[in-house]
Amino acid sequence: MSTSIAKLDGQARERLIVWIQHRMHEFGITVDALERALAEDEAARATRYQDALGHVWDGRGDMPDWLRRAVASGQSIEFFRCG
Repeated sequence: MSTSIAKLDGQARERLIVWIQHRMHEFGITVDALERALAEDEAARATRYQDALGHVWDGRGDMPDWLRRAVASGQSIEFFRCG
């Protein structure tokens, strides 16, 4: 969904919240489980590659220019891998 909840008007926002609450109840999803899943997702998107200048990339989407240039010049992508 490209529209953020904050941009919705009051009534549309409330309808969306009620719909989400119904789906959570329907599937047995608790707020705690949702928070854990979001935290795990955030951890999974954590920095995977970083250079000495502080440029970072989580490994998703197109490779950023700083890393593409380094790899094209012969540096191994593994050199930039974190953890």
